[in-house]
Amino acid sequence: MSVKNPALLELRQAVRIRFEKLESHSKVCVGVSGGADSLALAIAAKLESDNFKIDLIGVIVDHGLQEESAATAETTREKLEKIGFTDIFLGKANVVLTDGLEASARRARYKVFEQSMETYGAKTFLLGHTKNDQAEGVLLGLARGSGTKSLSGMQEVSGPYIRPFLTIDRSTTEEACSEAGFEFWSDPHNIKSEFSRVRVRENILPLIEREIGPGIIDALSRSAKILREDATALDEWADAVFSKLNPADIEISALIDLPIAVRSRVLRRAIYAAGAPVGSISASHLEPIEAFVSDWRGQGHTSLPGGVKVGRISGRLSLSNSQPTQP
Repeated sequence: MSVKNPALLELRQAVRIRFEKLESHSKVCVGVSGGADSLALAIAAKLESDNFKIDLIGVIVDHGLQEESAATAETTREKLEKIGFTDIFLGKANVVLTDGLEASARRARYKVFEQSMETYGAKTFLLGHTKNDQAEGVLLGLARGSGTKSLSGMQEVSGPYIRPFLTIDRSTTEEACSEAGFEFWSDPHNIKSEFSRVRVRENILPLIEREIGPGIIDALSRSAKILREDATALDEWADAVFSKLNPADIEISALIDLPIAVRSRVLRRAIYAAGAPVGSISASHLEPIEAFVSDWRGQGHTSLPGGVKVGRISGRLSLSNSQPTQP
């Protein structure tokens, strides 16, 4: 495999920055679907791993959503072996459709990722998301009317997950695969227009580029970075406030002077602490709770997901849970 190729060298540099921060013989999982982004990541990671004595584990997920999914997973395994991977984890995802195919498949995929890390004792997991994925996510967030955190897109580092290619575009990963002599797999789901992300990728982004001008992917990616920094600062402020409160019994006076952006975050934390499933509280759920603080007119209590009830009593927000405690 030649290393004198510009696209591959750019990807190797992105991986190298991450490997420099790891200890020798760290175990690192690499998610590989066989598509251009993840295959290029596997190639770049393998080329750099010897320099840092990193122990790589290729992780393949068979979602079982297509007739040829098992064959695709096996082909991907063969490519990883050709690249030089000796440890390969092939997991079968249990996709339970609850909130759409994309979200359900993602949830099942990450469960397999967690299984692979537990199996090998790895604390780092590389993912091949690119700048294009980031831009698509920002547009989808705008369409959903999402808040700052959703619009900020994916983080380069989120717990054990590292995305070295978030500042690199998809065309570079495709070029890198070609430079290395590997044919990448094209997921049929990536051309199915019933998926909102596909419509954004194939229709919306090209239209914006034609009508506004080139560079929209870079602009959206930069916006995501700025929004992520803002969201992080607001989260830290909210954490500091929340740490001083009794989440089941909050003085209104402790909330009234906070900016709404911070207050809403404190309220979410209190609601989750009371037992609401994490991620279940939307902006519409928060509206009546916010009114207890800023527009009090004697309203009755509000019921929320997970059996959580919130009311205002004697100048305080009272949070309780009507569901029985699990033994």
